[in-house]
Amino acid sequence: MGYTRETAETLALQILTWLAGNDELLPVFLGSTGASEDDLRAGARDPAFLGSVLDFVMMDDAWVVAACDASALAYDSLMQARMALPGGEQVNWT
Repeated sequence: MGYTRETAETLALQILTWLAGNDELLPVFLGSTGASEDDLRAGARDPAFLGSVLDFVMMDDAWVVAACDASALAYDSLMQARMALPGGEQVNWT
C-alpha cells in the first residue's frame, strides 16, 4: 500500500501512541532523542517528528514486530509510511 502524507501521519500517530504506552521502550526513546514528554505531545502535530518516531522504531526488528502486531499492521508498513513523511524520500544517487 502506498501512503499519502496524511495516512502516513495517521500511522505514525498510532506508533507514537504505542511507544508512549511502552514502559520499557519510551525511556529509551526519550533518552536517545533528548525529547521530553511535553515534546511528544507537541511532536504529534509535526510530520518531521513523526518520521523520527518511525525511524526510531525501525532501528530494531523486534520493535517493528511489536508495534505492528499491536496495531494490526503489516511489518513493512512503517517503512512505507516513513517514505511519505519529510526526510523519508528515497535517495537516488545518479
